This record gives sequence, structure tokens and C-alpha cells, in this order.
Amino acid sequence: MSIPFLDLKAQYMQIKVEVTDAIQNVLDSTAYVLGPSVSNFEEKFAEYIGVKHCIGVNSGTSALHLALIALDIKAGDEIITTPHTFVSTIWAISYVGAIPVFVDINADTYNINTNLLEAKISNKTKAIIPVHLYGQPANMTEIMKIANEYNIPVVEDAAQAHGAEINGLKVGNFGKISCFSFYPGKNLGAYGEGGALVTNDDAIAERCRLLRNHSQPEKYFHNEVGYNYRMDGLQGAVLGVKLKYLDSWNSRRIEIASMYNEAFSNYVNLSIPKVLDNSKHVYHLYELGFESNEKREVMIMKLNEKGIQTGLHYPIPVHLQKAYKHLNYNEGDFPNTEKAANTLLSLPIYAEMTNQMVEEVIKIIIENA
Repeated sequence: MSIPFLDLKAQYMQIKVEVTDAIQNVLDSTAYVLGPSVSNFEEKFAEYIGVKHCIGVNSGTSALHLALIALDIKAGDEIITTPHTFVSTIWAISYVGAIPVFVDINADTYNINTNLLEAKISNKTKAIIPVHLYGQPANMTEIMKIANEYNIPVVEDAAQAHGAEINGLKVGNFGKISCFSFYPGKNLGAYGEGGALVTNDDAIAERCRLLRNHSQPEKYFHNEVGYNYRMDGLQGAVLGVKLKYLDSWNSRRIEIASMYNEAFSNYVNLSIPKVLDNSKHVYHLYELGFESNEKREVMIMKLNEKGIQTGLHYPIPVHLQKAYKHLNYNEGDFPNTEKAANTLLSLPIYAEMTNQMVEEVIKIIIENA
């Protein structure tokens, strides 16, 4: 049985008629950039998250960049975040000339370790960017407690956590600004690039709407340096259709994760994801931990032999990337991050997986554990 890591075609076939109609409406209206389909999606997504404003942009990276501009982050400012994330989180910091200050992750949740956070705060700290990695909410209760004590704004990187919750409240509600990616493989993915930032702050929302569109309140008038970060009309149309299915798709991901957890929980040489109390993990990725990189490599080979695709997220931590060599971090500086990079394996998990497919993945792993 061949099992892909992700099957976007299977998802598309289930909603093909709705998506085709939505795309045709954009083609008929020729509203290719922003326009009604984007506005409609922004309204629906803001309502879904439970916030006042959603500003659609062309990528999650752009959303993070605009968020930092809107907070008036300047060159030389420090922003605290995690080195265990996709590099876009850190690109946004670099784009505004700020300095990323890393905090190691928890060994079991893979999110930023709040016990280490306060010690990294300085008089140069101007923002904190927690990442809700793999679909697991970061510990926002503790993060907001610390941030409020020091009056530091928080930007949630929710690129992988569409629909994740803490105490019944969706991520995106905790920080001053929260940023989402709609890259095609995400739980809510476009048919190309896409992103959004959400906020309850009217002034920030208005500024970001201008910034994404060349900072022009009216055509050919520009109040500050702006960007071409607009969302395409076609992507707004696709996302508007897919948003209706997000909760059911997330529910199926949680079912699959439960099957994995039940199967692997009794194997001391395998580590299953830990979910924080009162949190809803939406499993953008399911990470299975191994005792060593060598054991992980063997498992990848065994699964590949059976036609089962896997992924690595993220094998080289940001602090060890060549692009950030100038920060002078060294191997060993963030041990939990480095262990995760060397030992975690992403298993197939998506709503279209059948139980038979999940059971086949489990079977091969247990046979070779």
C-alpha cells in the first residue's frame, strides 16, 4: 500500500464542485487581487477565530513581517522566540533589522519553554513570538503572564495551528497580533501562497491593510514605505470554501493521532506527542520521537520500502543555519531543540487517510521499533 505524506488531490476531489464554482466567480468578476472573495474570507476567518479583524496577505511570512512593522519594531530591537520552527518566523525578525533571541523548547511539547523565557528579557526586548508548533498551542497562559508583567507585546505564530484551542479559546486570541499561513499543506491551505494576520486592535488592522497594499489610502498616495503583500482573489475564494470544512478535517486528524498514540504509547523507545492540559492540538504534523538519529534513519528506510512517505520538521535548527551564523550560537546551546531536530519523524496525517492506511503505518513501525 502506497501512503503519501499528504494527499491534496484527495482533498480537492471532495470539494471540487464548490471550489470550481468559487474560482469561476472570481474569473467572471475579474477581481483577481483582493476583491470580494478576499473580503468575504477575511470576515469569515475573523469570525471563526473570534477576533475583530483579519487582514489577508500573500503568505504567512508577510503576515509576520507586517505584524512587526505595525508594532514599530526597529533595527537593534530584540525579539524573543524559539529556534525550533520554520525559518520564516525568524526571517520576519531579520526583515525589520531586529535581533532574534532564542529560548529552548520543552522536551515533550516541542514549544517554547516558559520557564526559561523571563531570563531572556532585556531592556531591548520589544516583542515575544511564541510558535504554536505542529498544531499544539504554546503555553499562552504563562507567556501572557510574563509579557503583561513586562509590558511586552506578543505576536502569535499560528501558521500551523488553525483551529487549535486553549481552554476553548482559539489561538489567535491571545497576542496583540496573530499570524497564519495558508500554504497548501496546512490544515487550512490555499491553492498557492496565502496568509493572514488577525487582531482586535483597530489601529493595527487599519495600518496593516494599508501596508499590504503599497501603503496607499487612495491610489497613488503613499503614507509610508509599503509592500505588495496582497492576497489573490483566487486564494480568497478557495479558502472561503475550505474554511467550512476545517473543523471536520481537524477532528479527523485528532482521530488519527489518537490511533497513533494508542499504538505507540507502550513502547519505551518511542515518544508520542504530549498535549498540554486544556489544549486542543490539531496535528498539522504528528511527530514520533526515536532514541537516536540512527534509529530514526532506519525507520525512514523501512517505511520507504513499504511506500510510506514521512517528513523531517526541522532537521537543522535555526540557530545552526548558515544564514544566522553571525548570531554566534553553537551546537549544544539549545539541547532540547537539537534533540528534536535529530530524533523526531513526521508521520502521514491528513483527513483523507483511511483507518487501513493508518493501521499500515502503525504495523510497519511496530515491526521495526
